[in-house]
Amino acid sequence: MRILITGSSGQIGTNLGLKLLERGDEVFGLDRRPNTWTQRLPSAVVNLAECRDGDLPVAGAFDAVVHLAAHAKVFELVEQPERALENVTLTFRVLEYCRRFSTPIIFGSSREVYGDIQRHVTDESQADFVVAESPYSASKISGEAFIYSYAECYNLPYLVFRFSNVYGRYDCDLDRMERVIPLFIRRIADGTPIVVFGREKVLDFTYVDDCTAGMIQGIDALVARRVNRQTVNLAYGQGSTLVDLVNLIALVLQKEPNVRYEPARQGEVTRYVADISKARNMLGYEPHMPLTGGIPRSIRWQREVGVLK
Repeated sequence: MRILITGSSGQIGTNLGLKLLERGDEVFGLDRRPNTWTQRLPSAVVNLAECRDGDLPVAGAFDAVVHLAAHAKVFELVEQPERALENVTLTFRVLEYCRRFSTPIIFGSSREVYGDIQRHVTDESQADFVVAESPYSASKISGEAFIYSYAECYNLPYLVFRFSNVYGRYDCDLDRMERVIPLFIRRIADGTPIVVFGREKVLDFTYVDDCTAGMIQGIDALVARRVNRQTVNLAYGQGSTLVDLVNLIALVLQKEPNVRYEPARQGEVTRYVADISKARNMLGYEPHMPLTGGIPRSIRWQREVGVLK
């Protein structure tokens, strides 16, 4: 297969692209920055927001487009909501390309579309599209809505994945965005203070190999039209508190964490545990890496590449 990945220099894009190359697929990536982790992934540096009329700088036809390009980090988009609006523009540009060439799209959405789960509902049909609790969640809800409309109006095949706290290799790019797990690892290792926003926060952490395995199952199924027009949670399926996360990292590093707890910040989800039964039944998805196994692997990888001493 020939696959186009937007956001190919990010964590999920890099891992997915390399996995596809390893199995013999042809992959091309688009990102606004060069990939700092690998030179093995063919790509072009481009600002998708400037690509009008579906005119992307690519040659030839693709079997599918995996659209991952987005500004993330919920609280940063609370402070800079114009970046959330650009997320919608990026999705629109990619959809126009897909419409122009009738190319199926796989969209990287987020658990944020569910909002703050006080009622413990994570069935894919239950996302609240009326109330967005942050500009980032609004951008993902808007992206999904655009995709659903293109399917209706232009018969565009799609598969939407709602990710949840993906971590592992290539997730510690300080210049792009520091995620919670590499942030905690770095600071606990250095002995510097950390602030946990939301002591009781419960989240579903997904190891990147589980995430990419599920995505590849989805790509194959969509291209073969075994599935179409589906929205699927892609996560581990178990919740852990941030206290659990801090204690696990400290245990693996054999360090005493210097931690202070503060209330969750504006717009942040405080509870989410995914129902992954649809991914299991539809795609044969089966995650294998619990947080207790993924954290030691993440720390080992950071040491291997010299990010962590």
